[in-house]
Amino acid sequence: MKMISRFGLGLLLSSSLVTTAHADDVKIGMITTLSGGGSHLGVDVRDGFMLALEQSGRDDVEVLIQDDARRPDLARTLANEFMQRDEVDILTGIIWSNLAMAVVPSVVRQGTFYLSPNAGPSDLAGRMCHENYFNVAYQNDNLHGAMGAYMREEGYERPIIMAPNYPAGTDALAGFKYLYEGEVVGELYTQMGQTDYAAEIAQIRDSDADSLFFFLPGGMGISFMKQWESSGVDMPIFGAAFSFDEILIKAVGSAAIGARNTSLWAYDLENEANDRFVEGFREAYDRTPTLYAAQGYDTANLILSALETAHPDDKDAFREALRAADFDSVRGEFRFGPNQHPIQDIYVREVVEGDDGEPTNRLIGVAIEDIQDVYYEQCQM
Repeated sequence: MKMISRFGLGLLLSSSLVTTAHADDVKIGMITTLSGGGSHLGVDVRDGFMLALEQSGRDDVEVLIQDDARRPDLARTLANEFMQRDEVDILTGIIWSNLAMAVVPSVVRQGTFYLSPNAGPSDLAGRMCHENYFNVAYQNDNLHGAMGAYMREEGYERPIIMAPNYPAGTDALAGFKYLYEGEVVGELYTQMGQTDYAAEIAQIRDSDADSLFFFLPGGMGISFMKQWESSGVDMPIFGAAFSFDEILIKAVGSAAIGARNTSLWAYDLENEANDRFVEGFREAYDRTPTLYAAQGYDTANLILSALETAHPDDKDAFREALRAADFDSVRGEFRFGPNQHPIQDIYVREVVEGDDGEPTNRLIGVAIEDIQDVYYEQCQM
């Protein structure tokens, strides 16, 4: 495995730093968030991805990594540099849906493969789908829709729901409502990067809701949960794993205990691929992986499985090899739908106190089986 890091980040695995590549090497450009708010999402995608390549033992895959600093304009520039100057075969890594919308359509139209390890905006699953675009994580609605279905089955009748006002946030609440199927008490949209939630907490307190569902990824979730705990509002909390990953809940502390969240993966999910991943990740990085690391790991292993059949230079053959998804996913069964987004089970986890006294997630069941996004019907691929 070969990795080039142009932003000065230390190489976290025993990789060789190179400046040249053989003609038949596969070049992968990774654009992800490695600084600023929410950077741990990009760090875990990168680390999971690189772990899979390290475990594979391949020496013909070159990975070039750049930090998008969560800026759509910078992400576009980096994508163009990777394609035009570096002539990468594959792009990957973007965390945020607004950055994905700024980058992916142009990339795939120019003939470069893009594999998403996280962002899954509805437009790219539906009307803007493309044969060169694969999402290895989910469509943005999926985890939220699964929680809507779960809360309905659990008997919650008056949820209030909240998310930031950007593509993944609007997808989140749309997905929740679609599978919850009932009426919600209220629908609150916050600003991206918001840190003060006093007004929203007051609205929740004054409502007659019997539960709260929210999607606030990264530092937004930390800020909200800490303010929620001090507010004294007593209401069951539900969300998606984006607000309850292992790093976030440790930053939140006791306020996270008891919250239930949906995820496509759990570190205590029992299968051979997941055991190898979790053990390898803890050994390499001295921490428990998040779902972002799991998604990065699966993305790399999908690419590796396709490379067993074809080189990206043969676009038709490589595309068919990706569609076959002939790899062992850490999440269990995995296959692509007709719009090249996953059809998969979504699990429910509960935040509990771990053996070390710190909050951790515990797998408690399956929220929904074989979920497929609704946007594939708009995909004319």
